[in-house]
Formats: sequence, structure tokens, C-alpha cells
Amino acid sequence: MRHQVMVSRLKLQYCKVIIATSMVWFLIDAALLMYYTDCTTNSSNCAISTKETPSGGRDAAQKRDNHKSNPGILQRLLPKWNSPPKGPGEMGKPVIIPKDKESKSKEMFKINQFNLMASEMISVNRTLPDVRMEGCKRKVYPSVEDLPTTSVIIVFHNEAWTTLLRTVHSIINRSPRKLVKEIILVDDASERDFLGKKLEDYVAQLSTPVHVKRMGKRSGLIRARLKGANAAKGQVLTFLDAHCECITGWLEPLLTEIHKDRSTVVCPIIDVISDETFEYITGSDMTWGGFNWKLNFRWYPVPQREMTRRGGDRSLPTRSPTMAGGLFSIDRDYFYKLGSYDKGMDIWGGENLEMSFRVWMCGGSISIATCSRVGHVFRKVSPYSWPGGVVNILNHNSMRIAEVWMDEYKHFFYKINPGVRNTPMGDISERKKLREKLQCKSFRWYLQNIYPESQMPLDYFSLGEIKNKETSQCLDTMGRKTGEKVGMVGCHGMGGNQVFSYTSKHEIMSDDLCLETSYAGPVKMMKCHGAGGAQKWEYLKQTLEIRHTNSNQCLDKTTSQDRTAPSIGKCTGSSSQKWLLSDMKWNKSF
Repeated sequence: MRHQVMVSRLKLQYCKVIIATSMVWFLIDAALLMYYTDCTTNSSNCAISTKETPSGGRDAAQKRDNHKSNPGILQRLLPKWNSPPKGPGEMGKPVIIPKDKESKSKEMFKINQFNLMASEMISVNRTLPDVRMEGCKRKVYPSVEDLPTTSVIIVFHNEAWTTLLRTVHSIINRSPRKLVKEIILVDDASERDFLGKKLEDYVAQLSTPVHVKRMGKRSGLIRARLKGANAAKGQVLTFLDAHCECITGWLEPLLTEIHKDRSTVVCPIIDVISDETFEYITGSDMTWGGFNWKLNFRWYPVPQREMTRRGGDRSLPTRSPTMAGGLFSIDRDYFYKLGSYDKGMDIWGGENLEMSFRVWMCGGSISIATCSRVGHVFRKVSPYSWPGGVVNILNHNSMRIAEVWMDEYKHFFYKINPGVRNTPMGDISERKKLREKLQCKSFRWYLQNIYPESQMPLDYFSLGEIKNKETSQCLDTMGRKTGEKVGMVGCHGMGGNQVFSYTSKHEIMSDDLCLETSYAGPVKMMKCHGAGGAQKWEYLKQTLEIRHTNSNQCLDKTTSQDRTAPSIGKCTGSSSQKWLLSDMKWNKSF
């Protein structure tokens, strides 16, 4: 009896093994059947040529991306079985050009001033790592039904095929479909054939509506963006450049801030995409936007004041005095209520500062959503020519900013840019009327309340040259950088490098550099920190001495050891230690 029971159990085990083995072979057969079904349905899924085509690699890239955007049955049913992408540039990795193609790569680089060959080796659907901080990944945003929709506006001129489409695909792939009303591509008179009908045919097949608008003639970024905004149907306008890549979760933080306050203009953190290798490089969340006396946008460290306001939570948006301007979201109605862009500005340059001043001074705010990240290809040189010349266009635009928004502080801009007044700025009467209509605050209010860390001093005694009474030579920055000695040469009366401000904080500053020294010297130019110390000086009315507070020494003329820089030494009352500060206002009290 016991023997019969053991035999029965053994037979049962054999049956289980046979059934399990049969199931494994069934699954293998099914997998093979679905694989070959995919090949039959779309042969490009199984064999994709990577041979470079006459169109510069675009056709091969398109085949690879069709494969990625049209997965087969097996991929759809068993997505976790897919191996991690291993193509060039995947997960933001750098692309290495083969040695035998380096020469051609350098030639192609000149076309767009980035590594075009590397870009064409990368899929327009390439994967990117999720580089958001952990606090951002845990955030819960309002539902897509509650958030406003957006129209994404991208202006391009002779853009490379792969960078433009990679921008478009990254938006589609990493945005909730319900939030993106449309993508609007505005062509600023491109001259390359593939940006014509071929582009229109390509984007017509995408899952998100993509419209191509054409400028009749080269008009520049500002007017092209206005054309895109005029055609937009979304509740929010999101402006991106034509060589960007959005990462996971980029859109929700931007729209959430506008959902909470429609007068908020929101920017993502701008990560770097290498122009050499197309590596995705994470940018800092500890910088905000500022500007210098020349009205050049600059990134500066976020001050402790702003960190304290956020309670030390770096995942909360940073309030920024200015924005870079290339990438931002704004409520569509608010954009027009606020005056959109200054239509009197030409091509590109300065529009970001103009909008920054206008937003803050007229009741709005600017934030950097630190949980939103978008990569951008930063080029060292622009590949495009600018009608009228770069300098004239920038001067024209900057003068309009200074005259409309900066009040008496415009003199900082004019004195450090002495030749700018020769540039016509056009009619600004409509922009001045806009400022009155919106009841905007003063530029002094902006510096005092929004940007007290500004390199433009709120209060100052003098603005102009600092001249040695004995030698008639003037202090001169010589165009040098931080950490280098201040110069001393003949006065030319033209401003520029010889413009210094003696501030209410007793700093002697030129742009964002302050004179600093120790007991032994020399007198150097260092980044202004506003804390006094080695950067504090006293200008004495009775003796005309400039006395360094920490060392109790006086600024003196050049010496035989160094005839190109002022010296520092014991105060003696000699004529070589007497200085004349132009436009000095002794009676000012702060």
C-alpha cells in the first residue's frame, strides 16, 4: 500500500515538471512569434541602417526614432523586458567622435557652432536621466484637469534638424498630453530646404499638434516670438529655444506656480548640453539672475536672504531679480496686459532685462522653479549674422531699457558705455505710457526691495573718474578681472574703464568689482561683497585723501616699482595722496 502511494506522488511530480516545461516552451514560442510579427509589420524595427545619408544623417536618425516611437507587440506587452538604451548619447552621455571622422566633425561644427556630427549620431528621442533633487520627485502637483494648458513656442533660424526635433520630441515625451495644447515652431526666414515642407510633413505625424509659422523676412527673436504668441491657444505661453531638451517633470512645476498666481513668470533651471559632446550636464539650483552696469545678464549665487525666505527648502521656487529670457512660462492674458515684448527692440538682446524690470516694478514676480529642468546647448559663438551689427543692436535695445525703466540709475549704464549715445533708440513714448498706465514703481524701489544685492549701488556719493591731483592720472580697471590689480593711467574723460562709484557703503566700485587691499598692498579689484572690511574706504573732504579703513593707510600715486598701478602707504598729507572724485556730492546723507 505504501509503495502505491509513493508511486502516485512520483507521477504527480513528473506531471508538474512536464507542465512547467511545456509552459516555458510555450512562452518562448510566443515571444519568437511576436518578434517576427514585428519584423514583418515594420522591417525597420529589426534592421535599421546607420549609414550616413546625403541629408547629413537625418534619414537614419528618423528610422531609429520611428522604431522607438512605434514599439512592437512584445515591447508593448512586456516593456520591462526592454534593455536599457545603448545608442550614442543615451541617458545624456557624451558622444565620442571616431578618430577617422574628427576632421569632418570640425568642419560640420562651423555650420551651427556646435558638434553637428555628434547631434546626428544621437536619436531625436534620446533618453535622459532624471536629475531632479529627491524633494522634487516626491512633490504632488495639482491634477492635469486643474492646471492651465500651455502653448510651447519655439523660434528657429537655420537650426539643425536633429536639435530642433529633439527639442520637440522631448516636450512630447515628457509632458502630460492634456497640458500641451500645441507646439508652435516659428521659422525666422530659414534658408535650409529641410526646414521647409519636409519639416511640416514630419511634425504633422506627431501625437501632439505642432504648427509651423513662417516670418516673411528675417525679423529676430522678439518679433518672431510675438508672432507665435499671437497664434497661441493655450492659457499659458511657454517659450523655449530651438536646441533644448526637457527632462521628466519639467512642465508641472512651471504651470503650478502660474496656477497659484497668474502674475508670476516662471523659469526652469537651465542645465547645460555640451556643444562639443552633447553631454547633459546638471546646472546649479543655487544661482539666480542679476545684471551689471553694462546691462549684461549674469548668474550670481542665491543670497542667504532668499534661502531663509524659503526655509532652507531648495525644492521651493527661488524668487529671482531677473531671468535669462530664453526659457520661461507666462500666463497668456498677463503677457499682453503687461505689454508683451517691446516691439521697438531689434532682433535679440536685452529683452529679458526689460521684461524682468517691468514684471517686478509693475506688480508681478519672477521665480525659478527649481524642480523644473531643461537642458540647453550653449554656444560660444553665434553662427548667425545680425542685420545692423551686434553692437548697434545691443546698444539700441539697452538704451530703451535705460530710458524707460531705470530712472536716474541709467547714468551707470551710460557712463560705463560712453559710445552708446551715438546709437538711435527709436520712439519710446508708447513704452513710457505703458509704465504710467500700469502704475509701475520706481527703479529705486526695485533695487531696494527686489535686488538689494545688486552691483548697482542704491546710494552713492560720486559716479565718474577718480583723479590723482599731483599726476593727473586716473584709476582704470584696464578691463581686468577679479583678483587683478587696479590700473592707473592718463585720464581720457570718456568714462568706460575709468568710471568708479564711491558708494554709501564706502566702497570704491566699478561694475561688480570693488577696490580691496591689505596693509602690504597691492590694491586689487575683487567681487563686491557689501560687508565692508578690506573693501571699506573713507574719502576725506578736508584733505582729499582716500583712506583704507582697515589698514589706516592712504591711496597714493604709482611708484618706481610699478608705474601702472596706484600704491598704498602711510598717510602723509602729500599732494600725491590727494584725489579728486568727479561729481562728488558731499552734502548727501544716507
